[in-house]
Amino acid sequence: QVQLVESGGGLVLAGGSLRLSCAASGRIFRLNVMAWYRQAPGKQREFVASASNSGSTVVADSVKGRFTISRDNAKNTVYLEMSSLKPEDTAVYYCNSIHFWGKGTQVTVSS
Repeated sequence: QVQLVESGGGLVLAGGSLRLSCAASGRIFRLNVMAWYRQAPGKQREFVASASNSGSTVVADSVKGRFTISRDNAKNTVYLEMSSLKPEDTAVYYCNSIHFWGKGTQVTVSS
């Protein structure tokens, strides 16, 4: 079993920045790709970014240039650096790996 715990969400003004963290524990040797998804009220969950344990990353077009994903394998943690935040970035952000999901962390961007 794998546990994923997100942290770092909060309320920020438009144009601001936040850094999300996701710490993995348990049978983490199973983890290759770790990813961030988000779900805004009334919308489907959508992919944000992913990072493999070899360092390759993928970022959704909607956040490219503003969000950066990184990973510290020694700490079993994946990060999401978010800058130039917009009100439309408001959502619950979830950490994911394989079929494991964290409980999410709320990000609210106020205009």
